[in-house]
Amino acid sequence: MSVPGCAALASSPVAFGAEAGAGAPEARTGARANDPRGTDKGGVHLGVQTYSFREWLGKPGDMTDKMIAAMRQLGITECEMWEPSLRPPDLPPPASGDAYREAVRKWRLGSGLDDMKAHAAKLKAGGIRVFAFNYDLNDHCTDEEITRGMEMTHALGAKVMTVSTTLPMAKRSVPFFEKDGLVLALHGHSNVSDPKQFATPASFEAGLAMSKLYRVNLDIGHFTAGGFDAVEFIKTHHERITNLHIKDRKRNDGPNTPFGQGDTPITAVLQLLKREHYPIPAYIEYEYAGTGTVTEEIGKCLAYARAALAATR
Repeated sequence: MSVPGCAALASSPVAFGAEAGAGAPEARTGARANDPRGTDKGGVHLGVQTYSFREWLGKPGDMTDKMIAAMRQLGITECEMWEPSLRPPDLPPPASGDAYREAVRKWRLGSGLDDMKAHAAKLKAGGIRVFAFNYDLNDHCTDEEITRGMEMTHALGAKVMTVSTTLPMAKRSVPFFEKDGLVLALHGHSNVSDPKQFATPASFEAGLAMSKLYRVNLDIGHFTAGGFDAVEFIKTHHERITNLHIKDRKRNDGPNTPFGQGDTPITAVLQLLKREHYPIPAYIEYEYAGTGTVTEEIGKCLAYARAALAATR
């Protein structure tokens, strides 16, 4: 799959995070009440999932300051914030298992909420909107951590919590989210063999049936790698999709690739959002092994997405 003009677009900053795809049809006013996505003003909202900046974890310098600088350089004004992006850099490594989980829990229930408020102030001052907070809601979380995750989401000004979790944990969390009123969006991967994981259309539909507040955060790369059709899923479930992760992967649980080299229908998905005026933000998730800097590679991905939207279909 190839989209022309990407090299030229990648060489200069472009305005993302508001509307991409100039010349799109008139604004839509029919978004549902209390829809966290807001309304579509004639274009597709492009942004970034801050997992894209993961190689900066543990490196010198303030992570939030570095992400803001990169997003401003790229012209990005909105993101989905990955929780580890905002954690203290001195936590034990994830490979330490129980020690890591306990350190994360201690931070969350200790200074975590105040830390989020400080990060939120920086992000707001930098002109960055946090649309969703990607919280690690795993099977080991205590009830207090579920509640704290919602508090952190609110502190960041986000309208949605996105999670990579299991069906049992999603079910256990229902009363917490229904008491709070926060939208929870279920993110999937490509592990189609484990019935507890969100990966298949049926697993997402089971999650949606758990609560009126539950939504899908569809990763079109993982969905394609799992053997499913992202375009058809979006057509069917667009009213309950909060946002997309845009990446390219090969089918049959294949690897991540630079945009345009895998099997993921990136252009078809973005054109669908544009054509149907679905108010679904599309966030770049840079996950392949790039040859440039993080900022350069995200710029290439954004350029590809913008060229895809500009193409006549």
